[in-house]
Amino acid sequence: MTDVRALYQEVILDHNKNPRNFRVMEDADQFLEGYNPLCGDRYVLYLRMNGETISDVSFTGSGCAISKASASVMSTIVKGRKREEALRLFEQFHDLVTGHNDSHIHPENLGRLAVFAGVSEFPARVKCASLAWHTLKAILQEQKTAVTTE
Repeated sequence: MTDVRALYQEVILDHNKNPRNFRVMEDADQFLEGYNPLCGDRYVLYLRMNGETISDVSFTGSGCAISKASASVMSTIVKGRKREEALRLFEQFHDLVTGHNDSHIHPENLGRLAVFAGVSEFPARVKCASLAWHTLKAILQEQKTAVTTE
């Protein structure tokens, strides 16, 4: 097993077993549900903004290990970032998990998100990994309807 694949499995297992920011945020400015009908992942993402900065993010719900781990890692990475930074991270993460790795993706800038590159090898899992991210993007773009990966 390669070091990257081992790290991928370690991160997935850790964040699935001990998800970060897994809680209802009572004082959220915005919240939105995301649903993946393919495997039944369903999460609610909560966001509190301070101007253009994400001051807090959390999520609740259930789903497969990849979707929960991705939501957990995402929640730790976007907290404290500006709206536009988070939207750029969404684009980079989406390109990473869909296998569209081109010159605008810098793995060193993705930190722990880079371990999700292996998801591109399993097309059915791309929707699992990107569900929370699509939900975040929808909130940041002030969408009011639930997100689905259909």
